[in-house]
Amino acid sequence: VQLVESGGGLVQAGGSLRLSCAASGGTFSSYGMGWFRQAPGKEREFVAYISATAYSTRYGDSVKGRFTISRDNAKNTVYLQMSSLKPEDTAVYYCAVRFGGWWSQKPDEYDVWGQGTQVTVSS
Repeated sequence: VQLVESGGGLVQAGGSLRLSCAASGGTFSSYGMGWFRQAPGKEREFVAYISATAYSTRYGDSVKGRFTISRDNAKNTVYLQMSSLKPEDTAVYYCAVRFGGWWSQKPDEYDVWGQGTQVTVSS
């Protein structure tokens, strides 16, 4: 499986962005998918998770109510809709695939990662 993120950029505080993560190889519809982010000097942080069928989602506390994860299995793509963005949301955002097990917020329990896309929120 290979993952490619897109949609990052510069946005003002209060604005919105939608990130996409396109998958190739493997059976996308069989895997749970996660979004993480990493700011300079900080550890990689769990943002959101969606199960293979999209039946279940989970969010990190810092983004609940502002971010929405979704997926289109026909397009092998997972999305992260980000609203009410804050300067503290500035980070490189990564998508990742989890081949087995239930959701996890631990980066080392994900199996394949994309290269990341930069999101910068100005105040």
